Amino acid sequence: MSLRSCFIIITLPLVLLTSIPAALAESPAEIAAITNAAERGNQGAQLLLGLIYREGRGVPHDAHKAFYWIDKSAHERQPYSQFVLGQMYATGEGTARDTKQALDWWQKSAAQNQAQAQLALGEAYLYGKETKQDYREAERWLAKAADQGVAQAQYLLGKMYQQGHGVPQDLERGKHWLTRAAAQGHSDAIMLLHFFTDVGEDTMGGYESSREQLKKRADQGDVEAQYQLAIRYETGAWGVRQHSDQALYWFNKSAEKGYKPAMHSLADIYENGLLGVKPDPKLAATWRERAK
Repeated sequence: MSLRSCFIIITLPLVLLTSIPAALAESPAEIAAITNAAERGNQGAQLLLGLIYREGRGVPHDAHKAFYWIDKSAHERQPYSQFVLGQMYATGEGTARDTKQALDWWQKSAAQNQAQAQLALGEAYLYGKETKQDYREAERWLAKAADQGVAQAQYLLGKMYQQGHGVPQDLERGKHWLTRAAAQGHSDAIMLLHFFTDVGEDTMGGYESSREQLKKRADQGDVEAQYQLAIRYETGAWGVRQHSDQALYWFNKSAEKGYKPAMHSLADIYENGLLGVKPDPKLAATWRERAK
C-alpha cells in the first residue's frame, strides 16, 4: 500500500472498510503516517491502526493496542469499528470479556445499518449466546442482515421459518430465504434445500444449472427457473453478473405466474427499496398479500 493509498483510506473515515485486512500497511513509513492521523483524531485512521495491531501486519500483534484504537474510533460512531469492538468484548480480545458491552456496541453498529453487526445480534438472540434467548429479536435482526444480502443471515432466517423454530412455520418464506442463501453458494442452505420439496420437486438441480440452461427454461415459462435466474442477477452469484434490472424483470415474470417465493422477493424489494427501486409500502403489501 502506498502512502497515497493510506491517505485516501484515512481521509474517508466513514467508509465501511470490510476489506481492510487484505490491504493493511506493512512498511514503517505507512504505519507512521496512519499513526499520526490516528493520534490527530481521524476515526478512519484509528480503525485502520487498530486492525493493523489486531492482525500484526508490519507490527507485533498487540490485542490491547488494537482494542485501544478501535475503541476510540467506535466512540466516534464509526459503524465497522463498533461491530469489531463488540466482537472484542464478546471474546475478551484485548480487554475483559463483557457480553453487555458486546451487545451494546453491536446495537449501535446495527442501528447504523452495519450488516455484520445485525447478523451478530441475530445470532446472539437466536442462540442466547450473549443475552437471553429472544426469537422475535433474532428474527428482526437476521431479517435486516438478510435484506442486505448476508448469506448466513438468510440461511438462519430460512431455517427458522422452515422449521417453525421460534416463529410460526412458513415453508414459503423458509424456501425464499434458503434460496437466496443457496444462490450465494451457502453450502448448508443448498443441502437443506435438497430435502426441501414443498413445490413437489428436488430443487437442487436449479442451483447447479448454468445460466444458459436457466435462461432457456425461463424463456419457456418455467417459473422456478425464472426465480432462480432472478436470484442470480440479484446477487451476482454462480457465474452471472449482477444486474438489478434483469433481477427485477425475472422476479416479476415469475411472480406474475403465481410463484410465491418470487412474490415474497418482490415484497422485500419494494418494502426495503432494494435493486434500485424506491420503497413502496403499498406495492410491498400487495405482493405479500398475494403470496398468502
